[in-house]
Amino acid sequence: MDERATATKPTEAGVVAAAVYHGGLKIADIEIDEAGEWTKREGYVVWIGLYEPSQELLERVGEQFALHHLAIEDAFKAHQFPKLEEYEDSVFIVARTAQMVEGRIAFGETHIFIGAGYVVSVRHGASSSYAHVRERCEARAERLSEGEDFIVYAILDFIVDNYFPVLDAINDQVEDIEDHVLATTMGKPEIEQLYSLRRDLLHLRNAVTPLSDVCRRLERSDVVAIDREMRPHFRDVRDHLRRVQERIDTMRETLAFAFESSLMNAQIQQTDISRRLAAWAAILAVPTAIAGIYGMNFRHMPELDWKYGYYVVLGVTVSICGYLYFRLRRAGWL
Repeated sequence: MDERATATKPTEAGVVAAAVYHGGLKIADIEIDEAGEWTKREGYVVWIGLYEPSQELLERVGEQFALHHLAIEDAFKAHQFPKLEEYEDSVFIVARTAQMVEGRIAFGETHIFIGAGYVVSVRHGASSSYAHVRERCEARAERLSEGEDFIVYAILDFIVDNYFPVLDAINDQVEDIEDHVLATTMGKPEIEQLYSLRRDLLHLRNAVTPLSDVCRRLERSDVVAIDREMRPHFRDVRDHLRRVQERIDTMRETLAFAFESSLMNAQIQQTDISRRLAAWAAILAVPTAIAGIYGMNFRHMPELDWKYGYYVVLGVTVSICGYLYFRLRRAGWL
């Protein structure tokens, strides 16, 4: 196979890029059906990027690199839990991706096959293109010359870095909710938004936590085919994941406090309204009681024959009501 083959962009549906590298330099764009031949040559690395490929395409890729059929099945179905699985001569990694879509977190997946002389990345759902990762790696030939280990690191690092813009966007919404809680009581739309944010953050945390375990295995395991020199790079990715987890936990706690503050404000308002109602009920009870007494039509009531009796009763009623109003207002009930 001629190393000076003319570079031809793959046009097959589902194939984003397929290229072979030697010494960190790109040799050529290749077709899927010739990828396996390149991996047999010493020092060559094939890097294939797929986006929502068909099962037939995945099976062809699997035939080129002798991938396990269970890993191929997982890569096609998606909706996998973040994990790392080792086979005889390959490793299969699942990572969850995240993007902001219309104010909500949209999740996707990236599946990575790694073996001697090849890396295959399979994207599903919401995720940024790895074209930038490929361009950055190709611009640093000395790092890309480290082989498939560095490619896997670059992809995982890119996935984790893309969590931070999502967290920044969520943090802005959290701060808006926090300011709204301090200003007034939350209504139903705000409460629904709060619950949606907490649910999205929980899903993001469920995506981040297992990925941290994957990086730990890549960093420490002697079984995984990762060069010892590359393992500190995965420790760096794990440190970034720890920062992501801390920010997620902080925002979830902030949202919980915001909800509790809203409940407390609502309870305070309800208590204030109840006090006002009770105060006015006490004031109105006085004329109601007096009117009820005189409404019983007793005949032997001395003040009925007194010409000032009506005015005295009204005066006493007004005086008692006024006294109650003064005391209740002074106590803060009115």
